[in-house]
Amino acid sequence: MNLTVKELGALEDQLDFEHVMCCKYQDAIAQSQDQELKSSYRQYAAQHKRNYEDLLKFLK
Repeated sequence: MNLTVKELGALEDQLDFEHVMCCKYQDAIAQSQDQELKSSYRQYAAQHKRNYEDLLKFLK
């Protein structure tokens, strides 16, 4: 599969976004005292990590 420069740029931006969001939720987990919020943050962080990994698989 051949991707255009624009498509590769968009994928790179999305990879960066997923990485940043995962890190932000992990930080929120560390800072939160509310167990219910921590549980939600863990789910969100895991989803962004899966998205990141899926995009990497797509590019391989």
